[in-house]
Amino acid sequence: MNRSQQGAAARPRVRGTERSAARRAELIAIGRKLFADTSYDALSMDDIARQAHVAKGLIYYYFQSKRGYYLAIIQDSVAGLVTHAASGLDLPAVDRVQRTIDSYLRYAEHHQAAYRTIVSGGVGFDAEVHAIRDGVREAIVAAIAEGAYGRRDIAPLARMGLLAWVCSVEGATLDWIDHPGLSHETMRALLVKTLGGALRAIEELDPAYPAPAAARRQA
Repeated sequence: MNRSQQGAAARPRVRGTERSAARRAELIAIGRKLFADTSYDALSMDDIARQAHVAKGLIYYYFQSKRGYYLAIIQDSVAGLVTHAASGLDLPAVDRVQRTIDSYLRYAEHHQAAYRTIVSGGVGFDAEVHAIRDGVREAIVAAIAEGAYGRRDIAPLARMGLLAWVCSVEGATLDWIDHPGLSHETMRALLVKTLGGALRAIEELDPAYPAPAAARRQA
């Protein structure tokens, strides 16, 4: 087989791979909306297939099981959120913290189904799902720590202070996208100020972690 024949044979495989990836991404997008509105236990594979307008076998083909499907949705959503929230590493520290909060809110605002799936998917206790969600929290804590302290490896007290703030942000952001009474700018300013309070509390309890000057000015 000459080179032109080899290339012609490869092109259909490439197109087939692209179609397969696009189909998988489409099913994940559909699943985000389904699981955002309905709990995991309340949706059967028949329900999912009917609402997605696909054969049930297609979902099994790509994801093997309902749990595999759900985990793929969680992982895909998490990747998008972490990428948005951790952007702006080239900015000064204070600007980086504000960019992290702004990007986090923007993701939740424009990808509401994905955000709800990450924060409150409703699968009950599932160690693997919880580990994925814990990974999101740790990634956000690390991004804030790098912006506030210039490093990601921080002491337990500082980590717990930032983690408590992140957990409060999750609940507040869920309520904000469900009841959009505040503008994006106001919500961002509110979260920046509450973060300043958390950073000042961390400094008070552990002076080795001084709050950035901008956080002190908020006091």
